[in-house]
Amino acid sequence: MKKIVSSFIAATLAFSANTVLADEGMWQPNQLPTIAKQLTKAGLKLNPNDLTDLTGFPMGAIVSLGGCTASFVSDQGLVATNHHCVYGSVQYNSTADNNLLKNGFLAKSFNDELPATPGSRIYVTEEINEVTKLVNAGLNDTMSGTERYKAIDINSKSLVAECENDDRYRCSVVNFHGGLEYYLFKQLTIRDVRLVHAPASSIGKYGGDIDNWMWPRHTGDYGFYRAYVGKDGQPADFHEDNIPYQPKHHLKVNKSSVDDGDYIMVLGYPGRTNRYRTAYEVENQFTWVYPQAKAYREEIIDLIHQHSAEGSEARLKYESTLASLANYAKNYGSMIHSFNKGSFFDRKQNLERNLSTWLNSSDKRKAQYGEALSGLNELLKTDDAQQARDLILGYLRYSSMLTTANRLHRLAVEKQKPNLERESGYQERDIARFEQRMKAVDRRYDADIDQEIIVAMLRHYVALPKAERVSSIDKFFALAGSTAKNFDEKKLRKQLVNMYKQTKLNSLEQRLALMDKKVTDFESSNDPFIQLAVASFEERKAIEDKSNELAGNIQAYRPQYMAALIAYFNDNNLPVYADANSTLRITYGNVKGYSPQDGLTATPYTTLEGIVAKDTGVAPFDAPKKQLELIKSKQYGEYAKAAIGSVPVNYLGTLDITGGNSGSPTLNDKAEFVGLVFDGVYESIIGDWDYDTKLNRSIHVDIRYMLWVMEHVDGATNLIEEMDIVE
Repeated sequence: MKKIVSSFIAATLAFSANTVLADEGMWQPNQLPTIAKQLTKAGLKLNPNDLTDLTGFPMGAIVSLGGCTASFVSDQGLVATNHHCVYGSVQYNSTADNNLLKNGFLAKSFNDELPATPGSRIYVTEEINEVTKLVNAGLNDTMSGTERYKAIDINSKSLVAECENDDRYRCSVVNFHGGLEYYLFKQLTIRDVRLVHAPASSIGKYGGDIDNWMWPRHTGDYGFYRAYVGKDGQPADFHEDNIPYQPKHHLKVNKSSVDDGDYIMVLGYPGRTNRYRTAYEVENQFTWVYPQAKAYREEIIDLIHQHSAEGSEARLKYESTLASLANYAKNYGSMIHSFNKGSFFDRKQNLERNLSTWLNSSDKRKAQYGEALSGLNELLKTDDAQQARDLILGYLRYSSMLTTANRLHRLAVEKQKPNLERESGYQERDIARFEQRMKAVDRRYDADIDQEIIVAMLRHYVALPKAERVSSIDKFFALAGSTAKNFDEKKLRKQLVNMYKQTKLNSLEQRLALMDKKVTDFESSNDPFIQLAVASFEERKAIEDKSNELAGNIQAYRPQYMAALIAYFNDNNLPVYADANSTLRITYGNVKGYSPQDGLTATPYTTLEGIVAKDTGVAPFDAPKKQLELIKSKQYGEYAKAAIGSVPVNYLGTLDITGGNSGSPTLNDKAEFVGLVFDGVYESIIGDWDYDTKLNRSIHVDIRYMLWVMEHVDGATNLIEEMDIVE
């Protein structure tokens, strides 16, 4: 394996250094020296080379939570992230009698800190190696899609297994540019994570779903974890004798924050962007997938609300699920709106026409890249007939009982195979996390709601054409002759009532016991959910195999298409950077307002007074009375900003971010902590697919507001004293 820079990326970056546009791009750490001029022009005071050292400052302070980003902000393992990133742990520790979501939580000492949700992890990236040749070893043009998929899969798993010979680490092989390149990431994995502080939801989630993706914003979206290790300083499972982790580096907190126009950057783990997808993929996603997925999410949200009272035990169990469902439902809605009113699709089609012209204008290019685009699109179209069924089956996974039964049975099936041949998620490396998921079920499951999810999704399922149905599901629920017109919901509900009465999967003891059972034990089980899992397994596996066959075929075309596209971009002085893929990236820009539409200009700051103006006393605009009193009496303490005459709450930046960046520290020109990025404006949601310099804006919690709430509202002075505060 060779370290970090490949010849392909080096060539691409040599081009990009002089042509990168504005603040666009989520850059890999090793790329920064090639865009040093742009970083310096934007205002960076550090040497860009210093940002390439993963174990140095500040990169060594940036961590992943496996879905969100966070950062060390003290030498005692204190971790800052977003409120919505710790939300699941707050919900997990809440009860109807002790509602931490409503009241907030603060540990005044280490002994008061609470275990995070089972399975919570803090990942510290320590090493990245380029492994393209090793992943592609043995591939040839005569392979079937399944053979190609399996070859890449086994090569990747072998590299991961070799990397994980030390149980302190978690490793992964990640593809870049659609499989044109592969990298092996090695991350120190901290397994004892504890909840330290989260403000009340009336601060941390102020504005709720109404304000989500909107500006102006007044949300204190922050929270704190702490990383713990064994007495030897090494990662360990939760134990009362564990001690706080002492990171090599942590961020200093600059309570002066930033001014309009100042340089800012976000270091984090952005999830997924799709800026190099084909026009065909774009059209299908925006005209079918997003509208249908949005409708299903909103339906599940409604049924949860209908079957659980506000503040009830059942509602508390689903608060984290509701937040996730609502976030993406609104996201999809904005995507669709922006797509329909904008020129994105026309520009994508025009790009492909120009690409085809460019390819066909040279015999050398035609020979080198062949029919990459047309071949890729033909493959993608073969999967359309099943996408309605697959989406419904996907949302059925929101039923805890169905999902638990399927996973436990699959574990028994996979354990019959050699470890490297098992599906991801069922290898020996996954067992501890699998067990923790089983332990978390009770805090996120209610039988009545679970049943309603199944009924809702099967109502959509029976409307599918017969050819797209799953015969084992039809047989189990006696749906073979059912259609949307004659669906016997009453009969189905009667069957489900009996299933929930008979199942033992709602018992933690039973779930853990089933992890050690053999396939024959499942086949002889009397549990109705396990019987369904066994009965439907072969067909579900066939669907999975067909998907893998398609994925393998796409793996033959996508890299070729990306190579052609990158060559075209290089030839036309357009910037090239890899799509986000949950790996460590840096995005930079400046504090700046924007004009969302003609006649409107949004300033880059909101203030405490905006909280009072929005407050109605009713959620989600129900700020704590103590906070309102402090604001009305102008008790700003030392956190007022002279330029705006108040304490800044949130501010706008030009940074290129996406999901996964949540909780990322916002740093100033000296890499000091000046806030947390937590959202984007409505107009920039389509940024996952299409970047617009004029409209793309990130939303950040101002460090002044964080510190003001911590000191004056919640009394979290112990945490302020623990952090290194500078001005």
